Amino acid sequence: MRRATMPHAAQQVTAAASAGDASLVAEVIKLRAENDQLARALSSRAVIDQARGMLMAVAPCSSERAWGLLVDVSQHCNVKLRDVAAALVATTREEELPEQMRRELRRALGRLHDRW
Repeated sequence: MRRATMPHAAQQVTAAASAGDASLVAEVIKLRAENDQLARALSSRAVIDQARGMLMAVAPCSSERAWGLLVDVSQHCNVKLRDVAAALVATTREEELPEQMRRELRRALGRLHDRW
């Protein structure tokens, strides 16, 4: 059986549509990845803000200093800041702060009070 052939102009239109589809698919993939990243950032932001509030109440200190405390602990423990914040917030649910984080938080709080 003989295959039907497309006229040259129809082949060009089909090729252009395929290229457009590929471009559209690539853009959708990029936008989905960006959307996932933004969703993770929003959920991380909430827990980080909660941890900052906890530190502001306990220290007491400004929001900027609380941020600095979290950054210090994160850097000294080599743990992502959002994970440090989540561990700190988890202490409100009777979970213990990991020993290394507890030690670094004490040190950071000590440095904070030494600056005052």
